[in-house]
Amino acid sequence: MSLKKFVCTAAVAAFLVITAPPAGAVEQSQPDGIDALPFMPEPATQVWATRSLSAQPGQPQPQFLRLDIDQLTPRFVTGDSPATVKITGRIVNVGDRKVSDIVLRLERGEPLEAEDDLRKALREPAAAEAVQPRFTQVASELESGQQKDFTLEVPLRGTEPTSLEVERPGIYPILANVNGRPDYGGQARLAALSTLLPVLGVPGGETKGKPGAGAQLTVLWPIADRPRLVRLGGEGRSELVDDELAASLSVNGRLYGLLQAYEQAIASMSTAMCVAIDPDLLRTVQAMSTGYTVRGGAEGKGRVEAKLWLDRLKLAVTGRCVMALPYADADLVALNRAKLSTMRTLAVSDGPKLIQDVLSVRPLPNLVWPEDGVLDQSTFDELVTPVPDRPGTGVKSLLLDPTGLADAPGTAPVGIGGKNPVTAVKIDSMVSDALQGSDSRPRTLSGVAAPVESQPVSVQNALAVLVFRAGWQGDGRNVLVAPPRRWHAPLPEMTEFLAAAQKLLAGGYATQTGLEQLTAATPSVTTAKVAYPAEAGAREISPVITNSVANQGVELNGLVAAMQQEDSAHASPADLSGPLWLGLLRVMSGAWRQNEEGARSAAVISQGEIDALTGMVGVTQPNSPILLGSGDSPIPVTITNKLDVRVTVRINLADTPGIRKLDLADQVLPARGERVVRVPVEVLRSGRFPVTVRLTTPEGVPLGDTVKLEVSSSAYGTITVIVTVIAGIALVLLSGRRIYKRVRARNGENGEAPSIENVTPEKSSA
Repeated sequence: MSLKKFVCTAAVAAFLVITAPPAGAVEQSQPDGIDALPFMPEPATQVWATRSLSAQPGQPQPQFLRLDIDQLTPRFVTGDSPATVKITGRIVNVGDRKVSDIVLRLERGEPLEAEDDLRKALREPAAAEAVQPRFTQVASELESGQQKDFTLEVPLRGTEPTSLEVERPGIYPILANVNGRPDYGGQARLAALSTLLPVLGVPGGETKGKPGAGAQLTVLWPIADRPRLVRLGGEGRSELVDDELAASLSVNGRLYGLLQAYEQAIASMSTAMCVAIDPDLLRTVQAMSTGYTVRGGAEGKGRVEAKLWLDRLKLAVTGRCVMALPYADADLVALNRAKLSTMRTLAVSDGPKLIQDVLSVRPLPNLVWPEDGVLDQSTFDELVTPVPDRPGTGVKSLLLDPTGLADAPGTAPVGIGGKNPVTAVKIDSMVSDALQGSDSRPRTLSGVAAPVESQPVSVQNALAVLVFRAGWQGDGRNVLVAPPRRWHAPLPEMTEFLAAAQKLLAGGYATQTGLEQLTAATPSVTTAKVAYPAEAGAREISPVITNSVANQGVELNGLVAAMQQEDSAHASPADLSGPLWLGLLRVMSGAWRQNEEGARSAAVISQGEIDALTGMVGVTQPNSPILLGSGDSPIPVTITNKLDVRVTVRINLADTPGIRKLDLADQVLPARGERVVRVPVEVLRSGRFPVTVRLTTPEGVPLGDTVKLEVSSSAYGTITVIVTVIAGIALVLLSGRRIYKRVRARNGENGEAPSIENVTPEKSSA
């Protein structure tokens, strides 16, 4: 054996000796150091499927096993729950080697008593080593790529070797811990899942008493999606960016599940629940229900699903609480920073009317729920100030995150004073954040919908926090639950969360409180102020996008200023520009936060729609060159307006050598009309000239395409004629002068004048 082989063999042997576990490693007596995690496991509030764990902290993570849990029963333990906890799922070998002696156990930690402990557990899993029952074997070995289904059922209380030994109510951290032995290594923890198990009552044992008055529970149910509408048209003429909504509105789709979960819960939670609807989604689904196309020309496939979903939504919300999100869930702070006040007003005023028209239900008036539940002071001031000459405008109530308020103690609604007082209703950030998921993982694996998301989102931790709020804090505190705007939890997870809320209501731990009741309450604190966390500013729509929208807004304003309604039978300028303003709001949607590429794509779409409108007015290319008969002959230019409104246009000629532009008044084109305008010019020389012509509005907004005209002229211009005449006169004068001089010279030679040859020079005197 070579020296090199000997050294390698010795090194491998030393590694195996160091890492080999003692006998009975899979038993309860296994030393804690062997199965200890190098870092904490992932909490269940993000995904049920967990990633593999590395053997050494700070080094690349070798992947051995993945733990997928399909069910945890019960999710919420009460006195009449089963006396056992059961989990089902599978273990998958995702590594490059065989893993042997695969075992599983459920562990638990000490109950979390304080709110701070619970908040910390939402950020990173809490310790769960207080009770470590015996392991149960799942598989003797798994080759790479193989998987093994399992069902593990353990007693909730008692002294059995696998029991969790829960003897009193509490919010317990629990850990599903998988150990195994990969080839070339020792027994170690290879996968784990940590979550919280709320125990309000121990089966056959103690039940938690009610802490005074029940919590006042209110649940916002968001119905929203990212913007997808490109163009709104008549039957079959609307256009969408893609056809993903067709699947979302179908059975097992996201929007289908949101509506079904609401329908199932509304019978017993009709007062507590309020649907928050994005008007842009409503308009998009309504357009789909009459037929539509997808960008690129393909026919949309979701017409039937859209109509059925819209009919169900209308039936479900009839007589219920409904509130309008800002149109397209626009980022109000970003709109204000970009000085797009008209668009901000449109975002909060257009939606309620649309919801009322489509669903025949009146949303709660003058109420705004901004993105992330926060506003800066400038945006707040603009929102609450009534619009002149528009009675009833100005926001009266806000739904804000506690981080968006200062000097606002307690959980009850507070007043924000000033010239226009406002009631601020506080969202319960701990429950809502648990539904959103921890910031420790990418948002593509959180509660936010994303195309790459494939793992289901669990609400187990949020469910535990809700039980803590009602069962341990209570005392009449307000608990306003607000899931993520574009929530992506599967239907079973939504129904589990709402079922827990119903149990708390039925047990007297919580009472239903309507959102309208909160917004109409007289605040006991009236000195609160808005606050804008620094991290909120970092999540706003980027200045690159807001600048693009601002430029498009200037272009659209210039176009609207040039329009006039022909008569009552024709469209008004607002009919044409309104959809384009809404398109700009889609670019500013909060759905594009942290997704600048999506925002850029939306900006390209909105610019394309504006270009399509301005392209309806322009110069018509003539079929042949234009011949000018004289130097002051005008150039005939044909201009066309295909819009249903009159448009004031300005004809612009580019500087052309040999042709001088003369003044021309702005022209008014009739709706759906065409005119030939004779543009006055002065030709400075004969020849052929390429003349570039383009239309603009009086404000300079380009209309249509630039057209190049071929202009020919054999005539002299006025200046050329004048120069020629002056030159001719000068030539005549010069010729006459020369003739005159010659005549005089001839007369002197033949007359009486003495010849110079006969003159004697005069002598000088001495």
